[in-house]
Parts: sequence; C-alpha cells; structure tokens
Amino acid sequence: MNPTESTLAIQLRRLKPVQLRLLAELSQVGALGVAAARIGVAQPAASRLLAEMEELLGLALHERQGRGLRLTEVGLSLARRAARIEIELADAARELAEAATGRAGVVRVGAVTGPALSLVMPVLIALQRELPEFRAEVTVATSLNLCEQLRDGRLDFALARLSPGETQLEARVLAVEPLSLVVRRGHPLLVRPILSLDDLMTYDWVMGDDETLLTQTVVSRLTELGLPQPKRRISTSSFLFTLALLNQTDAIAPLATPVVDSFAGNPSVPFVSLPIDMGLAVAPFSLVTRAGAQMTPPAQRLIEAILAV
Repeated sequence: MNPTESTLAIQLRRLKPVQLRLLAELSQVGALGVAAARIGVAQPAASRLLAEMEELLGLALHERQGRGLRLTEVGLSLARRAARIEIELADAARELAEAATGRAGVVRVGAVTGPALSLVMPVLIALQRELPEFRAEVTVATSLNLCEQLRDGRLDFALARLSPGETQLEARVLAVEPLSLVVRRGHPLLVRPILSLDDLMTYDWVMGDDETLLTQTVVSRLTELGLPQPKRRISTSSFLFTLALLNQTDAIAPLATPVVDSFAGNPSVPFVSLPIDMGLAVAPFSLVTRAGAQMTPPAQRLIEAILAV
C-alpha cells in the first residue's frame, strides 16, 4: 500500500541532509560509489543511507541496473527536490556570511554575448560607481550552457533563452535581439554606391555551426529572401575570434545590433556595420532564474537595475 500524501510530508521531514545530498549526487552520476565519494562517505554507509530512506518513505527510490543502479521515477522526483534544497542552502550560507561580515557578496550573472556587452556591462559599470563594494562574476556563454549552470546553482540568474519544456527554470522575456552585418573598415562593399543583397553573397560569412540560434536565424531569413546559404569556410561562436577574423579578411559577420552600436562612431574601432537592413533578429532573450529561487540582495539589486534599463 502506497503511503498517503500527509504521511509522506511527515516522513520527508525526518530525512537527513546527508541522505538528500546522496540522492542528488546519484541523479547526476548513477553510481553509488562515485556519489558516496562526492559526499565524503564510504560506499557501505551510502548503501545504508539509501536503504533507510526507502524504508522511511515506504517507496522504492532505486533499482539495480547491471553493476550499477538507476533511480526510479519517485527517486528522480525526490532527487530534483534534493538538488534544489542543496542550492538554496548554499545561497543561504552565502547570504548569511555577507550579512555577518557587512560586505556585499559576489553576484554570479550569466549572459549570451549581445546582452552581456550591451546590457550587463553598462549596468555593472553604473552600479560600481554608485556602490564601490559591489562585485560580480560574469559568464558569457550559450543559452544551453548558462541554463545548465543556473540549474546547478553556479549562477544567480542569466540573460538567455529557455529551451522548450524547461521546468526547473522560469523566464521573464526582456527584448528581441536585432542583428547587423559587420565588416572591417575599408571593406570593398563599403565603397559601392548601391549595395544589394546579391553583393553580400560573394563573400564569406562568419557564424557558428548549424545548431546555433544566430546561424539558424540568418539562414532562415536568407531563404525567405530567396537567397542561397552564405559561404562559411570558417565557423565559430567566439565573439573575439570573429572580430579577429573580420580584421584580417573580407568576411561578413552578423552580430547583435546593440553590440555593434556600442562601438559605432569610434574611429579607432576597425569594424563598421554595412548600410543594409535584411530584417534580421533572433528570438527574444529573457531574464532566467531558478523556479522559486530567492535572490540575494546584491543579485536582486542587479536585476532591478537591468529591468530599469
């Protein structure tokens, strides 16, 4: 007979923190010995902890699979909750330490390239002028990578895009991201009196692989306009590598317009946008947080400053 909801609520309160940590690790590694080592206990002790959990709850949390084990659906559900508890406890410890020392903590923010340069950077510069003690660690990566770090508790929040079906994270849509086509100063296209779309197709384009959102957006738009796929002899998602390549070749790169605008008008910057509008824009990015997460005061301050912009 399965335990009732009220019985489970009582029994869950009797679980030990080390048991929850073990279950969270098991969901990640799928091997009892590895999970035990990660939480600093011997494998026999980990076996007892797991058995005690199942006896207490009256539910099977794992099943044997060859020489290893895998969590049941019940076990996976509890492991997800356990992982969230671990993250919240770590956040609480960080916030308490900050309150005890009277120092502002480090805000860990992630962003895809466009919002990182056009939004996060200027907001952080303004905050540091106002609050000299304000500190932040900024991670610039793909949305997939940022969301993984956010779920693991390595980031406080991120400016990114959620994958369909995401349940552990929640998002507040902020803005679409228009794209401009960027070339080096002195590029042959810049001296043409009239620039056509066909002219663009005679040059290499620098973008990421076919799986990246930017590349998919560009290819889709070119198809809509009846144009062939651009030549891509070199593919990269690195912003710095893209700029270096533009500087030494006649390649064209689609970049976030806010990023391009941030260095427009500066004659010392060797890049300019082409005077042509293809109607390029990637899907909106969002302010992404863990579902139900409580932000530390410094993180909340940064979020409010970003939303104000």
